[in-house]
Formats: sequence, C-alpha cells, structure tokens
Amino acid sequence: MSAITEDNVRGGSVFKDIGADDEDSQPTEIESLCMNCYRDGTTRLLLTRIPFFREIIISSFGCVHCGFSNTEIQSAGRIQDKGVRYTLKVKSKQDLDREVVKADSATARIPELDFEIPAFTQKGSLSTIEGLLDRAVAGLEQDQQARREAAPEVADKIDEFVEKLKKLKEGEEEFTLIIEDPSGNSFVENPVAPQKDEALTVSRFHRSVQQDAQLGLRADDDLEAEQPSNNDLDTMRNEVLVFKTNCPECTAPASTNMKLVQIPHFKEVIIMATNCDECGHRTNEVKSGGATEELGTKITLHVTDASDMTRDVLKSETCSILIPELEFELGMAAVGGKFTTLEGLLQDIKDLTVSKNPFLCGDSSSSDRLEKLKVFGEKLDKIAAGEMDVHFILDDPAGNSYLQNVYAPEPDPEIVIEKYTRTFEQNEDLGLNDMKTEGYHE
Repeated sequence: MSAITEDNVRGGSVFKDIGADDEDSQPTEIESLCMNCYRDGTTRLLLTRIPFFREIIISSFGCVHCGFSNTEIQSAGRIQDKGVRYTLKVKSKQDLDREVVKADSATARIPELDFEIPAFTQKGSLSTIEGLLDRAVAGLEQDQQARREAAPEVADKIDEFVEKLKKLKEGEEEFTLIIEDPSGNSFVENPVAPQKDEALTVSRFHRSVQQDAQLGLRADDDLEAEQPSNNDLDTMRNEVLVFKTNCPECTAPASTNMKLVQIPHFKEVIIMATNCDECGHRTNEVKSGGATEELGTKITLHVTDASDMTRDVLKSETCSILIPELEFELGMAAVGGKFTTLEGLLQDIKDLTVSKNPFLCGDSSSSDRLEKLKVFGEKLDKIAAGEMDVHFILDDPAGNSYLQNVYAPEPDPEIVIEKYTRTFEQNEDLGLNDMKTEGYHE
C-alpha cells in the first residue's frame, strides 16, 4: 500500500504517466463502507496522467465479503473553458481497443442505432470502446427478467437492440461513436498521436446556459434571469437591448436602448436611443447595419406640400444636407446619424444653427449675424409648414441614407435618386483608400 506524502506533493507532481512498467505508480488503498452489505471494503485510488490528455483519478472499490465491486473515474483538473466533441468512425476491431475517458457529464451517441447514453446517468469511466458497449449492454439487460413478466413486448424489443450492440462489439459493422462533454474532460485515444487520426474528429464548442448550470458553474436562479442566447436575425429584430451609460448633458446614469430595424425597400439599420430621467435629455442615433455601398447616393426631394414633412428620413453620419434655395449646406456628421421625419430633421438643423448656437450668446454675437440666422430660422419654419417650394438633397457617399417613397413600390414623382462614383477625397474621408480587403495577408 502506498500513501501520498507531503514530500511527494512538494517534490513534484503526484500524477504519473499511465503505464505498467512504473513500480512507483501504485494505487492508494483506503478502507471504506460497502454500500451493498454495509461491511468494510477497500477503495483503491490511482492518480495518473493520460498521454496527450490530462490528469485523472481512477477509483476502484471491492468488497471481500459480498463480492460487490465498482469502478469510476474523475477528472483531476478544472472544468475546461470549452466543451469537447469527439466523433469516431469505428471501422475495424482494432478501433474497439481505443481507450476512452467518459466523464459523468458526457453524452455518448451512436447515430446508426439512434442510441444515446445521456449525461449524468453513469459514473465517469476509463475503458475502451468495447468496454463502453459492454457497459451499455449490461445496463439494458439488468432488469430484463422483470420486464419479460411485466411487459414482454418491450423486453423483446430490448433484446433485439442488445443484439445490434453485440454485433457492433464484434466488429461486424461500421458505426459512428460521438462523445460530447460540456466539461471538456472526456477523451478518445488517438493511437497514432501526435500524428493526425483520420478516423477521429475533435471539435470544441461554447457551453449553453443550461450546461453551465448542470456543471455547477451557474446558479439555478440565473436560468430565469438570463434568457437563452439566440443570434438569429428574427430574434434580434424583435429584441431591444438595454445597456447603462451616462447622459451627454448632465453625466447622470442613464439607459440606452438599441434595436435592429428593417426599413422597407431599403436595408437594416441599428437605432440607438438614450433617455435621461434626471434632466429629461433625449437623443437618438442611427448606425448602418450593412457595408459601405459601391456607389454613393444622392437623393433629391421636391418639397411641394406640408404632407412631405411626414416622410421618414434615415440620415447616416456620412450624409450631407443641401437646400439650394436657401444656399444652405450641412456637412457630414454635423447632426450625427438620425432616423426621423423630414420635419424632425429640419428642427434638428434649426436647433443646431439657430436655437442652440453658442455664437449667438454673449460678447461673440453680432446684430448682423443674429438677423441673418433669425431670417434663416423663419425660412425653415415656412418649409416645415409647406409654405415654401424647395429642394431637399441628401448626399451620402457611403450610400447608407434613405428618404421614404410614399408611392412605393411605384416610383415617387417628387424624388430623384442618383448613383455616382466617389471621388478620391470622398474615399479618403470614409477611410476607404487605406482599406485593403483582398490579399491583406501578403
């Protein structure tokens, strides 16, 4: 009998590579209670390391009084960052001799038989594929005698299925074995390691919330608080994301809502809105949900009626605004990305140039400037009231702006849409001249 001493722990790893030639690698024996006859039995513990895998603890219990025995395996390491999935094509009898570490959290499947051993229904084991099949056969045959008396038809079907498993164990048929373990602590031997095994495929995956809870990494209460993540577009369109931020006016804590929206006859955009409960400040911003278009877009609307003010407008950050009749031009990013109506956009322009213009207050203001901007504000009010015939132009070199066509899907007689090739300067402003999307690895 060997013992794990303090010198062993401090002097080096207590986990030795698995092998029959190492005389020092002997199991530790512990006297323990037999759960079958309730007399004293013996538990043997072996701390070992599987090559190309990790450390494990093998425990084996035996009782000399009643003959009861039990063997199980536990991982000696931590739960891995990702789950693991082994897919093995068993083509020969030699494949049945591969060693398999099946943790208690692992699920084993044979798709050809529609057979599955669910997670946490068996203790962890260190065996071979043949031993895994033997264990499955033993589990199915365990209560067959009672089934034959209570439900003969069910017992006959189980007998037929057991025969199929025995044929696989004899190597008569090829089959696929899949072992999926969210803890990442299961293992299927690669006999040609470190070379690649053509019959074995290993993949890693991120655990779900439910799998984290099963492994004890997450409290059960979190399952109700946290909804399962779903990245499909339909779910994202119907979901409003909320995250904490600070108010741009008073810096008090506030909330920003974000939502993916599909604009009819256009594309998807991301709308972000911030509301402050402290000062009442509200703002919204629009980000394009797609890439920069190959061509720029110029949209010209002939404003002829007050009803035009209700048209929806998507103005991206790269879009400039022109009103030729007023000799007015507003550069890109001046009012940020907006998704509003034409009336709302005119009001934003008025706030920026007249109402909230810092140069109209204090010593920096002049009477001439005040008068000109006052007249300009009055003209914007007339346009909003439909009393002034003007052309409203959205010029977006990125092609990500939009003006509602109230006649859709028919052409709008008041809207002219032009596509154009961007100049070098416009590409420079958008950062496209230095962007390399092909052969960037060279």
